[in-house]
Amino acid sequence: MVKDQISEGKPKLKRKQYEKELRRLQTELCHLQNWVKLKGLRIIVVFEGRDGAGKGGTIKAITERVSPRVFRVVALPAPSDREKSQMFIQRYIEHFPAAGEIVLFDRSWYNRAGVEYVMGFCTKEEHRHFLEDCPEVEQFVVDEGIQLIKYWLEVSNNEQKRRFEARINDPLRQWKLSPMDLPSRSRWYDYSHARDVMLKATDTKFVPWYILRSDNKRRARLNCISHLLSLIPYKKVPREKVELPNRPKNHPYDDEATLKGRRFVPEKY
Repeated sequence: MVKDQISEGKPKLKRKQYEKELRRLQTELCHLQNWVKLKGLRIIVVFEGRDGAGKGGTIKAITERVSPRVFRVVALPAPSDREKSQMFIQRYIEHFPAAGEIVLFDRSWYNRAGVEYVMGFCTKEEHRHFLEDCPEVEQFVVDEGIQLIKYWLEVSNNEQKRRFEARINDPLRQWKLSPMDLPSRSRWYDYSHARDVMLKATDTKFVPWYILRSDNKRRARLNCISHLLSLIPYKKVPREKVELPNRPKNHPYDDEATLKGRRFVPEKY
């Protein structure tokens, strides 16, 4: 198993300590979920960062104990030819939250400022227009009553290299390698420049960027969830006491008998 790198001079977070704190924070996410449903809130959380920064793992830590009907994850594939002709944000808008939903974007319209710009999938003029128009579009989203939160996961050069090597050598991780991953290594400084240009143009008072150091996966996940909870005021919603009803006794229906002769999965384990 590939171990988390020691980050920021802090010792590695032990698994038991991590899992205990993660459970506590995930319990709070469940309380947040109930509050969002009760109040009909609409929230968008954007996750951006270099390939291998840990976006997927962080999103999984947020969503693994809550309802997918409230916490929806959106990870769109490369745009079709038709979508390429649309406004940069058009294909994302249809996934925006309705009342009582939190939508987490695993990459977003900021592809235009990152991979599309660095890899030459958009023109310099399209990139410039994006940086000019994006704050205005996000202002409109906020004015419509949607809370928009943006995270940039910052991974170091050495840690990204280590994670890519793990993906290459581990068959359980090879599916994570995309056609853009390896070219992104040789364009490290191009991505750094694109990141800085993006932050300068789109880090606004009404929708700021939050930089999350992600070399240490466990600490990054805990820090992200804790910070996310701090940005959304919520209260614990009282729940009615649930009692499990008893199954009727002495019922004539025989469950086992009715299944006799059906195809069962072989019990190899």
